[in-house]
Amino acid sequence: MQYQDGFLISRHSRDIGEQTELTFWVQTDNGPAKLIVTGEKPVFFVASVHVNQAQTILNTAGIAFTCRELPLKDFALQTVSGFYFNTINAANRASRLLQMEEIDTLESDVRLPDRYLMERFICGGLTFAGKATQRRGFVEYREAKTKSSDYSTALSRVSLDIECSEKGVLYSIGLDSERDSRVIMIGDKPANADEYPWIQWVPSEYYLLKALNDWFVTFDPDVIVGWSVIDFDFRLLVKRAAFHKLDLRLGRGGEKAHWRDSSNSRQGFITLPGRVVIDGIDALKTATYSFRSWSLESVSREMFGEGKAIDNPYDRMDSINRMFRDDKPALAKYNLQDCVLVNRIFEQTHLLEFLIQRSRLTGIELDRIGGSVAAFTNLYMPRLHRAGYIAPTLASENWIASPGGYVMDSKPGLYDSVLVLDFKSLYPSIIRTFLIDPLGLIEGLQAQETSVPGFRGGVFHREKHFLPSLIENLWKARDEAKQKGEKAFSQAIKIIMNSFYGVLGSSGCRFFDHRLASSITMRGHEIMKTTRELIEAKGYEVIYGDTDSTFVSLGRLYSNEEADEVGQALVEHINAWWINHLTENYEINSALEIEYETHYQKFLMPTIRGQDTGSKKRYAGLVNKDGERRIVYKGLETVRTDWTPLAQAFQQTLYQKVFDGEEVEEYVRNTVEDTLRGNNDSQLIYRKRLRRKLSDYEKNVPPHVKAARKADEANKKLGRNLQYQHGGWIEYVITVNGAEPLEALDSPYDYQHYVDKQLKPIADGILPFIGKNFDDLAMPQLGLF
Repeated sequence: MQYQDGFLISRHSRDIGEQTELTFWVQTDNGPAKLIVTGEKPVFFVASVHVNQAQTILNTAGIAFTCRELPLKDFALQTVSGFYFNTINAANRASRLLQMEEIDTLESDVRLPDRYLMERFICGGLTFAGKATQRRGFVEYREAKTKSSDYSTALSRVSLDIECSEKGVLYSIGLDSERDSRVIMIGDKPANADEYPWIQWVPSEYYLLKALNDWFVTFDPDVIVGWSVIDFDFRLLVKRAAFHKLDLRLGRGGEKAHWRDSSNSRQGFITLPGRVVIDGIDALKTATYSFRSWSLESVSREMFGEGKAIDNPYDRMDSINRMFRDDKPALAKYNLQDCVLVNRIFEQTHLLEFLIQRSRLTGIELDRIGGSVAAFTNLYMPRLHRAGYIAPTLASENWIASPGGYVMDSKPGLYDSVLVLDFKSLYPSIIRTFLIDPLGLIEGLQAQETSVPGFRGGVFHREKHFLPSLIENLWKARDEAKQKGEKAFSQAIKIIMNSFYGVLGSSGCRFFDHRLASSITMRGHEIMKTTRELIEAKGYEVIYGDTDSTFVSLGRLYSNEEADEVGQALVEHINAWWINHLTENYEINSALEIEYETHYQKFLMPTIRGQDTGSKKRYAGLVNKDGERRIVYKGLETVRTDWTPLAQAFQQTLYQKVFDGEEVEEYVRNTVEDTLRGNNDSQLIYRKRLRRKLSDYEKNVPPHVKAARKADEANKKLGRNLQYQHGGWIEYVITVNGAEPLEALDSPYDYQHYVDKQLKPIADGILPFIGKNFDDLAMPQLGLF
């Protein structure tokens, strides 16, 4: 058998007769391949003390299994036996039976294809061989053998979007890819069809779906992307195909699409063998992007300054119906525009490259949302097995919370020249330095006298651990990626590396132990407090600290050159001190590294609203470097989605004037006056998310819920679909009769509300530091109205 390289696209498992079959679809230099592995044994592990009871229970139930004593132990240091089964179904039945008898079935939740891959350290790339058979569009390999490889390849992508009626009847399907861009449209082919060669005309919805099947056979993409593409587009495609009793064969090799609803039925999952479906919203969130709104229009406008021509959902629906009736080419253009916008977002953000690199680093699926726990498990579990241990079961009881990140009480004020010093990846560097590790904890407790101390009873073995070296390797890889300008790779590494603390501190991870998480966060507190002392010993004032950042006031205005000199000197002093301290007191090497991050020429640390106490995680600072002046906002109204555009614009201009030493009286008065006269109406819109069903809000109903209820009352009267019953975003204003939605606005605006609740709080956050008061500036004008 000749070996070749491939990149994993999808993984699947099933029982066939009395054995298992694993299917792995990969992309190779020679095109797609389907690898079939048969006869892998599902397994879980039982502590030896329960083995006899477990065997009796399974024998009584007539479940076939093989039990084998193993040279492995659990985290309670008990030896374990492996229970092996011929089929996945038998293993699942056995696990449920034993758990009902309170017998722990260790690692029974690990899916068979995941176990197969992780035990071979396969992360994206693999080398394979098998008995090859040429099929239509791919090569099938049976009796496949695989091993890990660094191989990677570009994956082909299509952006898919559907248009439909309000009742969910399909009108058209847009497809945009490098190989082909078209819209499949229901309708008679017009006389001027030659003007629209990218429109494929079909006579009915049935033939629309058949044309979609044919398109996937012809153009064969690896990845399908879209906007809410799973829970909207594919949910409806599956539903309409079922209505027509038509198989939706969008998988490779003509395999059928498989739809599965989650337990709450509000989220669905689509499986297309040989392909992967990636929702743009989920992928952006996984890559830690954030937008004011997640609508395609909003994200597109924020990124490119353009979006769809129709934004209001009812205007959009009316327009789509009109275009389908009267101007199908216009609807096709609109349909394809959505596809193109999604592809542009993926290209601009390198989203697919990010997901590929994440898979190469951790082995998790390309379409996995979040995935921090799965990534950690994939990396850690096979190493744990080779060290002689079986992973613990997810614990749901006796969960003890660990302290959060260090946050210092701030010193409110308006400052000249504030430096920000940041510890580079503080929590990963603490794990590296203090050897914090699940296995290290278990082994460290057996050798406490020679182990590295942690917190809350945690101690860590000096040699037996995996996590510190995993982080060190990732750290080096990120440095190389940054040097090469590989932004997607660097971002993937950063997110994975920084997630390790979150995983260890999460009750949703099987390796959670409060001694692990506490030894990270409490060590972080100690490091931040000590670093503050080191800085203040040099004669500077620390005005705030947050998790890994320290804010240092220099006491007067410094030039950038002077500030840089101070910042670099502090960094060198602090890093050297920690190296010496950790060597002398713990006999460990320091991976702690503080960096000089920013010089704010002007810096505001506000008070908590209505109090004299300094706020936390809220500040603003002016950076003036290389001819660029910009104000950085953290936690303030400008960067919050629940404040109006009026408040955000007011804050940005007011802060700029204060930081530049300009007079503010006239600006404040004019803004108040314009608001009261109705000149700022377009900026008075609140936008807020309904996070629950509308009916779930019973007591203390907030304004946005009242607005949503009024909107749906209007929708009901007009015969429209109710829009807000199951959540979503609502835009509303405050009127003299309370909150009212934009689409059902009946009352005059309550302008005084916006002065009191939007302008005044922002002004009160900064004006007192320059000896001024909002009421004094605004009140003379109020007498005019």
